[in-house]
Amino acid sequence: MAIIFHRETQEFHLYNKEISYVMAVLENGQLGQIYFGKKVHDCKSFREYIEYGRKDMAPCAFQGNREFSMEYLRQEYPSYGRGDMRYPAYEILQEDGSRISEFQYDSYEIYRGKKKLKGLPAVYTESDKEAETLEITLKDRVIGTTLILSYTIFEDMPVICRNARFEHQGKHEISLEQAMSLNVDFADADYEMVTLTGAWARERYIKIQQLHEGIQSIYSMRGHSSHQFNPFFALKRKNTTEDSGEVIGFSLVYSGNFLGQVNVDTFHVTRAMIGIHPEGFSWTLKKGETFQTPEAVLVYSEHGMNGMSQTFHRLYRTRLARGFWKAKERPVVINNWEATFMNFDEEKIMHIATTARDLGVEMFVLDDGWFGKRDDDTTSLGDWYPDFRKLPNGIKGIAEKIEQLGMKFGLWIEPEMVSKESNLYREHPDWLIGTENRPICHGRNQYVLDFSKEEVVDYIGDLLCNTLRDAPISYIKWDMNRSISEAFSRGRDRKEQGKLFHRHILGIYRLYERLTTEFPQILFESCASGGARFDPGMLYYAPQCWTSDNTDAVERIRIQYGTSMVYPLSSMGCHVSEAPNQQTFRNTPLQTRADVAYFGCFGYEMDLNTLTEEEKNQIKRQVEFYKSYRKLIMEGTFYRVLSPFELDEAGWEVVSEDRNTVLAAYYRMRQPSNAPYKRFYFKGLDENKCYRLKGNEDVYYGDELMHMGMVISDYASGVGRDTSHQGDYQSRLFILEAVQEEEL
Repeated sequence: MAIIFHRETQEFHLYNKEISYVMAVLENGQLGQIYFGKKVHDCKSFREYIEYGRKDMAPCAFQGNREFSMEYLRQEYPSYGRGDMRYPAYEILQEDGSRISEFQYDSYEIYRGKKKLKGLPAVYTESDKEAETLEITLKDRVIGTTLILSYTIFEDMPVICRNARFEHQGKHEISLEQAMSLNVDFADADYEMVTLTGAWARERYIKIQQLHEGIQSIYSMRGHSSHQFNPFFALKRKNTTEDSGEVIGFSLVYSGNFLGQVNVDTFHVTRAMIGIHPEGFSWTLKKGETFQTPEAVLVYSEHGMNGMSQTFHRLYRTRLARGFWKAKERPVVINNWEATFMNFDEEKIMHIATTARDLGVEMFVLDDGWFGKRDDDTTSLGDWYPDFRKLPNGIKGIAEKIEQLGMKFGLWIEPEMVSKESNLYREHPDWLIGTENRPICHGRNQYVLDFSKEEVVDYIGDLLCNTLRDAPISYIKWDMNRSISEAFSRGRDRKEQGKLFHRHILGIYRLYERLTTEFPQILFESCASGGARFDPGMLYYAPQCWTSDNTDAVERIRIQYGTSMVYPLSSMGCHVSEAPNQQTFRNTPLQTRADVAYFGCFGYEMDLNTLTEEEKNQIKRQVEFYKSYRKLIMEGTFYRVLSPFELDEAGWEVVSEDRNTVLAAYYRMRQPSNAPYKRFYFKGLDENKCYRLKGNEDVYYGDELMHMGMVISDYASGVGRDTSHQGDYQSRLFILEAVQEEEL
C-alpha cells in the first residue's frame, strides 16, 4: 500500500495490491481525474492520459489556448460555471450573488490510519497499519474558503473512502448550496448502472440499466435514506456477472436525504457522484465555521458483483459496525407484534415467552404498545414511560420476569415520532417539524419531532435513559414510521431552514451515540421498513437492521438477495412469520420460512401457542440448527448463486474462511411442469478438497461441485418419486463438510 506524490509532475497515485487511483494538479490549479480501477504500476507520469482537444464552442481557461477547457476535462471535485457546464460536485452562493468558485491546489498531507468524522458515522481502522490517508488542501482565495478532500485507501481491501470538508475564513458569509461526498469522472460510458430500489415491503430490488447520455440518478428527499432508493449504486461493464468482470460500487455512509447521480455527456464522459441531496439544503458558513460531508465508500472488483459485495460485507461487518455486539453471535429472538399487536397484558406476554424459552429461543422483544396509553396508532408517541394498565410492574417488572425464565429482554421504540394525542405534544407543540400556517400531513397518525434542536434530542434521550437504567434491557428495536414533510424548523430564521434535514440526522446520530455509549451491551437494531433506513450510517450505531416488514419467505428471498449486494448477513434481521402471511396472505411451508430466515439474524414473529405440537417440535429443531451454524452465517463468505430477479428460483451459499464448511440454499417459488433437469453449481470451494454432503453422506471433490454441479433434478423434472420437495414455495439446504481423503 502506498500513496505517492510525484512533485515534478504534480500527480498523486494511491494504490494497493488490487487498485490504483490517479489524479493530477491541472494547469489552472484544479484537480484532474486520471484513473481509478485495477492496479497499475507506478510511473513518473500519467499525464498522457489527460486528453486535451480543440472543440468549437468550448469555454477556454487561458487566453490563446483553445485546448484547455474544463468542460471536456475529467475532474476530481468539479464546480459549475468556471468553464465546466456539467453538473457540479459543489456550489457556493456568495455575498454578491455570485455562484462561481475555483478551488486551486495548495498543499497535501499523507498519514497512516484514518481520522474520525465529528458527529458522523464512518468506516474506521483498528490499527494505523490498516490504511493510509491523503488530504489535499485547495483554496479559493477570492472568497477565503478552504476545501480539504480526504482519501483513505485500505491495505488489504480494494476500498477508498472519501469525504470533503469546507473551512471558511473569509470576512463575508457564504452559503454552501451543494456538497457531494465524492465525484469520479470516467473516460467512457460503457457501463450498466445497478441500483437497489423499491418501496415499503419490497425494499432493495435489483435494477440494472444501460447508461445513456444525460442524467440517471437515485435519491431521497424524505428526511431519511428511504424505502425507495438505497444510498448505493454500482457501475459494471456489460459482460460483468456475479463472478467475473469489472464493477465499481458507490456507497454513502449516511441516513438522510441523498443523491446518487451519473451524468453522461455527449462525448461519453461519465461523471458519478454521491452525497447529500441539494434540494432543501443550504448551509451558511461564517468566518471560522466548517462543514463536513458524510463519508462515501468506493469499492472496485474485477471478480464480478459477488467480489464487490464480499468487500462491502467484510468492510461493513468489521470496520463500520462497532461495539460489544460487532463480532458476537446474535441471539435468537421472539417478537410479539404479530401475536398480539398492541392488545396484550403481562400474562399474555409471559405465556408467549415461556413457550419460546421451551423451544430454545434466547430473547423476548416487546414491540409497540407498552408506553403511555398506546392502544392504537393515534396516541402516546413521545410519552416514553410504561403503561401500567398493561404492565402493572412496569418495564422493570416484565423484564425481570423474562430474565427469570433464562431469556434476555428487548424493547421497541420510535423516538423521533410524536402523536398529537400525547403529553409531549400538549407541552411542546413547537417541537414538531412543520410549517406554522399550513396543514401538516400525518403518517400513521404520527408526526416528526424536530431533532435538529438539541433540547428535543436531550428530552427524548433522558426519557429513554430512565427506562434503560431502570430495567434489565438487552436489545432495542428502533423504528421510524414516518417521512418528513412540510420541512420547517419552528423558531429558526430563514437562513437556518436549509440546515434542517442534515441537522435532524445529526441529532439522530447524537442520540444513538449517547445511548450506545451509556449502554454499550445493549444490542440495537434499526429498521428498514418501519424505519426506512437500511443504510451504512445506521450500521455504525446498530449492527443489525430489520430487513423488511414483508415477512413472507418468498418475497424475502428477493429482498434479502438485493440487500446482500452491499450489506452482510450479520446486518439482516430475519424472522419466521405466521402463515397465511400478513402482507401477501401466502401460505408458505414452515420449513421454507426458516430456510430463508436462517441467512441473517434469526428469530420468530408469531404466536407460538397457536401451533401444533409437531410445529413446535419443528421450531425447536430450527433453533438448534441455526445455533449450530450461526457463526458461519455471521462470519462466512456469502455468494449469490441463482437470481430470483431472473428466474422463478434462487440460490445462495455461505463458505467458512478455511473453506471447510458450506451452507447453501436452493429455493423454488413455483413448481414447473415437465421441467428441464437441474443442477446446483457451488462457488468458493477448495478445488482439491473432498466434501461430504450431510444427510446422505455422499462425497464430492470441490472442483466437481463447482464445475459439474450437484444434481438436484426432482419430480418436477420427471426424476424419482420422492415428493418431499414438491409443490410451490419449496426450499432445500445443503451442508458440506471437508473430509480428508484418508477418511474416505
